[in-house]
Amino acid sequence: MSTKALTRDTFSASPDAAPLLRLEKLSVLFPLAGRLLPAVQNVSLDLPPAAVTCLVGESGCGKSLTARAILRLTPEHAVLDGRALLNGQDLLSLPEKELRRVRGRRVGMIFQEPMTSLNPVLRVGQQAAEPLRLHLGMGRAEARREVERLFTDVGIPSPHSRYEDYPHQLSGGMRQRVMIAMALACRPQLLLADEPTTALDATIQGQILRLILDRSRAQGMAVLLITHDLGVVAQVADMVGVMYAGHLVEYAPARELFAEARHPYTRGLMHSAPSRRSTGLTRLPAIPGSVPSLQNMPAGCPFQPRCSQALPRCLEEMPPTLVQGAHAVACWLL
Repeated sequence: MSTKALTRDTFSASPDAAPLLRLEKLSVLFPLAGRLLPAVQNVSLDLPPAAVTCLVGESGCGKSLTARAILRLTPEHAVLDGRALLNGQDLLSLPEKELRRVRGRRVGMIFQEPMTSLNPVLRVGQQAAEPLRLHLGMGRAEARREVERLFTDVGIPSPHSRYEDYPHQLSGGMRQRVMIAMALACRPQLLLADEPTTALDATIQGQILRLILDRSRAQGMAVLLITHDLGVVAQVADMVGVMYAGHLVEYAPARELFAEARHPYTRGLMHSAPSRRSTGLTRLPAIPGSVPSLQNMPAGCPFQPRCSQALPRCLEEMPPTLVQGAHAVACWLL
């Protein structure tokens, strides 16, 4: 590590390049017992065009909430703070009517639970065609042809007949593919993908990831991919952000992060992931404890109760972000 270090508020893979999306101190807070409790706190992040940025971390760390906050799809009682700048336009301050023109057109989103995201009383083809007709002005027949082409791209067999199916007639994996087709339909500038391949088998997973990568490179589309699968991260990520208890604790180019993870939490995630050397008889190491709840957030660094290297200072104060080159870490141990 270089001895020359500086701090800055915004993580960026390329400080001189204009990001497609810039998050500036994005926070999501929930009112409880007269207090505002932060579920996402001061997340600052640049998403460059034609690149895949992965967010990783345990369940409950704030990854999905961060993605939903970009489009203001958080629960009604949530309080949003900070800025989400898409080509310089703050999505968090847009009137709802204008934001509806952004959702599905300039920003596509793949939701984690397709069964709760698809309308159960509408045919899946109709739902996939809706953004094409609403945002691109396609007629019924033209939109149907485009949807059937998209269904083929995402691995849905017999797309002509599947167009007429209702969500309950499809498997979980098929419903997920419908959601992916809908998110890509209008060729968005930004794709927010929340666990997009969880319900898919390995072959289809690879096909979908390749499709997203190809679209990203060809269209200059920025991708924010949320996943628990470090194998997927290693395959597709240009940049990786690690979240813990609502904080972005480490951010780096993928190769650099896998070669030299610097935050104790990131190293714990790496060590607990299966590898080629793992066998069925070997117990994988685990990070002790669990992610703290909003009501019981520890003082100082939120990871300190689970960290074997915690210093006295870690119990008192959240560390600032230390940036060296393209690698940023929030930890007192550095």
